[in-house]
Amino acid sequence: MEGFDYDRAVAELEQIALKVEDPSTGLGEIDRYIRRSDELVAQCRAYLRGIREKTEEL
Repeated sequence: MEGFDYDRAVAELEQIALKVEDPSTGLGEIDRYIRRSDELVAQCRAYLRGIREKTEEL
């Protein structure tokens, strides 16, 4: 995944987790955060899968 920053994605996921756990976060916001976290997790999995495939080729 060209241009994908794994560390930044993980940091964003950590921030999302904190926001979702915050009792002051509204349901609409939680829904948006969950959708964004689904996107980030999918990107992270694809990135890690690509790294694994590259290392297996070595």
